[in-house]
Amino acid sequence: MTSTEARLKERVKELTCLYEVTSIIVNADYDDLKSSLDEIVLCLKRGWQFVEDTEVILAYDNFRVQTKDYKPSQVCLYTNIKVFDENSGYIKVTYPENKYQLSDFLKEEQDLLDNISLTIGHLFERKLVRDREAAIKRQMERADRLHILGEITAGIAHELNTPLANILGFAELLQEAIKDKDALRDIEKIMENAIFSREIVKKLMFFACEMPQEMVEIDLIPLAENALKLLQPSFRNKNIRLKKLFSHDSIKMKADTVQLTQVLFNLIMNAIYYSPVEGVIQVDIKKSAKGIQIKIADQGDGIEEKNEDKVFEPFFTTKPMGEGSGLGLSVVHGIISSHQGTIGHEPNKPKGTIFRVDFPNSQAC
Repeated sequence: MTSTEARLKERVKELTCLYEVTSIIVNADYDDLKSSLDEIVLCLKRGWQFVEDTEVILAYDNFRVQTKDYKPSQVCLYTNIKVFDENSGYIKVTYPENKYQLSDFLKEEQDLLDNISLTIGHLFERKLVRDREAAIKRQMERADRLHILGEITAGIAHELNTPLANILGFAELLQEAIKDKDALRDIEKIMENAIFSREIVKKLMFFACEMPQEMVEIDLIPLAENALKLLQPSFRNKNIRLKKLFSHDSIKMKADTVQLTQVLFNLIMNAIYYSPVEGVIQVDIKKSAKGIQIKIADQGDGIEEKNEDKVFEPFFTTKPMGEGSGLGLSVVHGIISSHQGTIGHEPNKPKGTIFRVDFPNSQAC
């Protein structure tokens, strides 16, 4: 075969490789990118001059795919994968160092590798955009649901307040008028249950942001320290280790003291409940140019994907019957919203959940 024919054959292989890779990318399943990357790596192996000795590795974020006999210490062509103009991964095409030198690679092969890394970078960019759009859509849908639930809840709470007040009032009148001990015990049960129901209504009003607030300047660090001190018995019961990270000795903000204490109690109690025995809970409070952030991390089993959008909905709970009303996190959400803040959750590593509360600079003092 003449050198012209050999060069032409190599150009055909390179163009075929580029076409195949482009076709794979166009038809890629964003939910199963690893399969597409496996195919791309095999296409790259076939596109090089010495196919039988060519090995390929492609790495990006959590993805790492390579041909069967790839070894790190070999002669290689290298190119970065850029995603939104940042080096986020790489591709290496290698030959065995005992048989080849860097000069055995063709200039056109480096150009091919650069073009393919560019198209792969565009693939990851489209995936990131798609994932962000899906996340924003989920957040908007959740916000809409919570807004509707808030309106319904506020209406229910207002409707229940009057009959509950009447039940308590008439029960107190009966208590004064009746002398029979058995009847009095029954009346006490009526009053206890009415008071319990009133507390649930109060929590519903917290969720709906209907409770009056007394906004004053508070120091967040002593507030958190007091909450943690009161919860020490719960930490000891499960032998849980507490890790505190405070960016400043004093972090001041405008808030309702009672409501913010309730937020800290609910989030820390939740972390204790789901933490394993001898686990670690981390409470991280920091003030920055962006505002004030509170993070509470546990090492429990984490939140299942199917429940991620439900955790702040009233009456939703994963606790066994009788151990939770499902109002704790919905109350926390309502209080934080009324303070112009936001709350979210993310996985803890290697396992567990992090609840993140952000207050804007307008709340900081």
